[in-house]
Amino acid sequence: MAAPHFLVHEKKDSVGVVVVEGVRKGQMLTGWLMQGNKTLRMKCLHDIPIGHKVALNPIAKDDTVIKYGHDIGKCVAAVKKGGHVHTHNLKTKRW
Repeated sequence: MAAPHFLVHEKKDSVGVVVVEGVRKGQMLTGWLMQGNKTLRMKCLHDIPIGHKVALNPIAKDDTVIKYGHDIGKCVAAVKKGGHVHTHNLKTKRW
């Protein structure tokens, strides 16, 4: 596999983390699911900066977001598969 665009640690994760610069809207992305050593493919719906997240499947408003096997908060707006997930649509549950 060529170098992946995003990484996913566990099968239950709802987002992957972009690990390269220059991910653009409409681009076909390759991801690596570490648990089980699988390759994932999806079309990117937005420009996504390195370190930000991409939705692996549709995420509904108020759904819990799982990254690296951990609950990192809830979506405050629905996100389509391949969509950008970050502070504009994801909020911590702590406050």
